[in-house]
Amino acid sequence: MTKESLVAGYADAVLAIAGAEGALGKVEDELFAFARAMEANAGLREALTDAALPAENRKAVVRDLLNNRAHPVTMNLIGFLVESGHARDLGAIADAVAALAADRRRHEVAEVRTAVDLTEAQRDRIAAALAQATGHDIEVKVIVDPTVVGGLVARVGNEVFDGSLASRLTNAKQQLGS
Repeated sequence: MTKESLVAGYADAVLAIAGAEGALGKVEDELFAFARAMEANAGLREALTDAALPAENRKAVVRDLLNNRAHPVTMNLIGFLVESGHARDLGAIADAVAALAADRRRHEVAEVRTAVDLTEAQRDRIAAALAQATGHDIEVKVIVDPTVVGGLVARVGNEVFDGSLASRLTNAKQQLGS
């Protein structure tokens, strides 16, 4: 089985299970956020992917982190992936779930990086602005990234919209140097 088919299979299963539970949006968001947190935190990534640690210990890490803060489907899914040795594929599975769910809703996924979490109203305004810029309905997935100082950076497919303070300063510096 190829990695792509494995990821696609898990993504389809997540859509089916979360959809049947009426929690697709919540599970999709939580899975995406957990995958990004795991990618950003080497200690967490190591704890969840270390085959030398018993699977129950790795699942306990997930339970401790998500207990009462995530939908049971999200916790069970991540626990299953950790137990079955597929924690390394969590980011790819989360991306595939987001893409499949957005496709079914006829939306594109925008990965938005910002230093602070956004309110629902801010997410809606960003989605509207990106929809106008791309010509597609947009579904916003926020990644809190403290390295983004002021503003945000959004990626929709291969397009990047950099509205961060750092890019504005770089542009101003280039214009002043010209």
